[in-house]
Amino acid sequence: MRTSRTRLTLWFTLLPLLACHGPALSNTPVPEDVLVTANRLTENALALPLAWSIVDREALALVDAIHINEIMQRVPGAWISRGNGQESLISLRSPVLTGAGGCGAFLTAADGISLRAPGFCNINQLFDANFEQAGRIEVLRGPSTALFGSNAMHGVINVISAPPSTQLDNRLSVEGGPYEYIRGKYRYSDTVGRHGISFNANVTHDGGYKKSSGYDQQKVTLRHDYDGNDWNIRSVLDGANLDQNTAGYIQGFNAYKDGDIKKENPNPEAYRKPWSLRFYTAASTSLDERNTLVVTPYLRANEMKFLMHFLPWQPTEKNDHSSIGLRAHINTDADSLRWINGVDLEYTDASLRETQQEPFSPNMPVGIHYDYTVDATVAAAYTQLRTQFDSNWELDGGVRVEYTKYDYDNHATDGSACGPDADNCRFYRPADRDDNFTEWSLNAGVSYNLHEDHVTYFRVARGYRAPQAAELYRLQSGQQSADLDPEKLDNIELGFRGYLQDRFHYDLAVYYMNKDDVIFQDADRQNVSGAKTRHYGVELGLDYQISEHWSAAVDANTASHTYDSRVLLLGGGSRDIKGNDIDTSPNIFGSARLGWDFSAIAGRPSKAELEWVYMDSYYLEPQNEHRYNGHSLFNLRITADLTTRLSAGLRITNLLDEDYAERADFGFGNYRYFVGQPRGAYVQLNYQFGDI
Repeated sequence: MRTSRTRLTLWFTLLPLLACHGPALSNTPVPEDVLVTANRLTENALALPLAWSIVDREALALVDAIHINEIMQRVPGAWISRGNGQESLISLRSPVLTGAGGCGAFLTAADGISLRAPGFCNINQLFDANFEQAGRIEVLRGPSTALFGSNAMHGVINVISAPPSTQLDNRLSVEGGPYEYIRGKYRYSDTVGRHGISFNANVTHDGGYKKSSGYDQQKVTLRHDYDGNDWNIRSVLDGANLDQNTAGYIQGFNAYKDGDIKKENPNPEAYRKPWSLRFYTAASTSLDERNTLVVTPYLRANEMKFLMHFLPWQPTEKNDHSSIGLRAHINTDADSLRWINGVDLEYTDASLRETQQEPFSPNMPVGIHYDYTVDATVAAAYTQLRTQFDSNWELDGGVRVEYTKYDYDNHATDGSACGPDADNCRFYRPADRDDNFTEWSLNAGVSYNLHEDHVTYFRVARGYRAPQAAELYRLQSGQQSADLDPEKLDNIELGFRGYLQDRFHYDLAVYYMNKDDVIFQDADRQNVSGAKTRHYGVELGLDYQISEHWSAAVDANTASHTYDSRVLLLGGGSRDIKGNDIDTSPNIFGSARLGWDFSAIAGRPSKAELEWVYMDSYYLEPQNEHRYNGHSLFNLRITADLTTRLSAGLRITNLLDEDYAERADFGFGNYRYFVGQPRGAYVQLNYQFGDI
C-alpha cells in the first residue's frame, strides 16, 4: 500500500512538470476567479488568502451528478462518502465525521444560508440542496471568514442558485439508466426589462441496485431578480422532497466483493422521508458612493422521518425544525479596502421524537425513547476587512462574536426510558433546562503577488461549533446532563496559486490544524468534551489546457488526521488511542481527468472526459485494527449537440466494473459496507424550446 501511495504522490508531483513540456502558451487574457461565498460579495479571489474551490456550471452540466459525491471529487480535500440512495457523510479537510454532532463541523448552504439550523444538523443534509441544477458550487476549505459562524469549522459548501439568463432559456431533459433509473429536469429562464426569472425543477425515480431499495425525489428552485433604481432584490424559493427505501449495510469481511450477497438488503424495512423548504429575499441599496446596505430575511422548514436501521434495535426517529432569520450588513468599498460589518439573527423551533415498535431487550425498550422540543436563538456580530494598497501585498482579516441559546423542554418522563428489568438503560431524558454558549472566531491572512497572476498567501484562523441539540439532550446510560463546551479548531496554512497565462492553473495549500474540546462519546456512552485531534495535509488542484482540443486536471490531497489526547473513546476499547489515525480518514484521495473537445470533428459543440477516482485505504475504528483497502474507479462522460435544439449525453460510471465500497465501517463486531454499484450507462436527451 505504501508503494501505491508513493507512486500516486509522485504522479501528482510530476504532472505540472510534464505539462510544462506541452505546446507554447498563448498571450490570451487570464480568466478571472469570481467568488461570492467568502464575503457575500462578487470579488476576484485570486489574491484572497483563503483555500477555495469552484465547480462551475459547465462542469456541473458535464458531470450531471446523480449524487453530490460525483461533484465533490473535483474539490481537493473534499470527499462526500455516499451511503445508500441519497445519503451521505462529509469529509472536508477532515475525516468522515459521524455521530450526533459530526455534521456540525461543516456549514452546508444554499446561496449562503445554512440548509439546516445551527445546532440541528443532519449528516445527510446535502440532499436538501438542488445541486442538480445549481449555477455553481463554491467550497471554502478550513475555518471560514467572519461572515460564517458555528458549523463553518472545517469548511463551507455553498450551492448557488442559477441566475436568470439574459435571453429565453426553455429546456427539458430526460435521462435513463440501470435499475429503473429515470430523471427529468426542466428549466425556464428569461429577463424582461428589470425583472429576471429562473425556474428549475427535477424529478427522479431510482429502483435501487440492492433489493427493496430505491427512491423518488423532487426538487424545485424558483428565483426572481429585480434591478431597480434604488433597490436590487433577489428572491429564492427552494424545496426538496425525498421518499427513500434504504438498503442497510452488508456485513462480513470484504462482503462487497461477494456476488451472492452484494445485492442483498439486510434491512428491507428501512426508509427515509425528509422534506425541506427555504425562502429568502436579499435586498440591497446604496447609502452613498461607498456604502451599500444588504438586508436578507429568510425562512426555513425541515422535517424527516426514518428508521434507524444501523442500530440493532431499529427505532424510528422523527425530527423537524422551523426557522426565521435575518442577515444585515453594510459593505464599504473604498479605494484601497473592502469592509463588511453585519449582524446575523435566527430563531428556531425544533422537535425530536424517537420510538421503538418491536421488543429488543429491557435496556432498549418498546415505546418512547426521547420526545423533546428545543427553542434556539442565535445572534452574531462580525466585521471583515480586505485591503489592497498600492503594492504587491494584500491583507484580509475579521472577527465574529456569536451567542447561542437553547431552551430545552422534555415531553417524556424525566430520567430513564426503561422499566425495572433494565440493568443498563440505553436512554436517559434530562429534565428541562437552558444552555447558552458565547464563542468567537477570527481570521487573518496576507497574500503577496509574486509575479503577474502568481500569488502566495499565509493565513491563520479559528473556527468553532456550538454543541448540537442531540449531543446535549439525547443522552445514554444514565447521564443526567451533558455540560459540553463548543469545539474549537485552530488553522494555519500556506498557499500558492496562479496561472501560466490561460493554459495552466495551479492551486496548492499546505495546512496544520489542532481541534480542542472535541465532543465525543466515551467508553461509558457519556457525551463529554475534552478530546483533541490533529490534522495536517497538502491539497493540490491543477488544470492544464494541453492543446486547443485536449485538457487535463487533477484535484487531490494527502493528509493525516489523528487523535491527539489520551481518551477512552467508545469503540476504542480500553486502550489509549492517542496517535492513532481517526477512523475513515484515508491519507490520499482525489481524481484526475482527461478532457477532449471534439467539436471540430462532430461539427457541433461536443466534449468527452475520462475520470480516474482514487481512494486510499483507511482504518474503520479508533483502535486501527480493521481496514478498508481502497479502490480506483474510472468514469467516462460524453456530451454532444445533435442539432441546434437537441443535445445528448452518455455517462458510463465504474467503467472497469470494479468491486468497491462507497463506505466501509466496523461496528457491533462486524465489517459493514455500503456497496458501490457496478458499471452503469446513463443516457440523456436535452431539448431546447423557443427561438435559438
